[in-house]
Amino acid sequence: MMINHVHIRVKPESVDAFKAASKENARNSVLEPGIAAFDVFQQTDDPTRFLLIEIYREPEAQARHRETAHYAAWRDAVADMMAEPRSSVKYAAI
Repeated sequence: MMINHVHIRVKPESVDAFKAASKENARNSVLEPGIAAFDVFQQTDDPTRFLLIEIYREPEAQARHRETAHYAAWRDAVADMMAEPRSSVKYAAI
């Protein structure tokens, strides 16, 4: 298993649109056979900050995820909503 934490900060005026686009992406992502979980969290003390926790059954599943139409739609929809580039940290289950 590979766990990916994606840290995102969006522009204040884009919070609602980002949440809607991210929920739709997550709904479709969990249907992929290589994804064990795909969760979207909003920081409680700063609503412009989000954390995506993506759990892949194997590392190759992340590459396959990035080839899906729903990922491309999300990526393109949220590109201008970002207040700064997103960052990620990868973990391995032990």
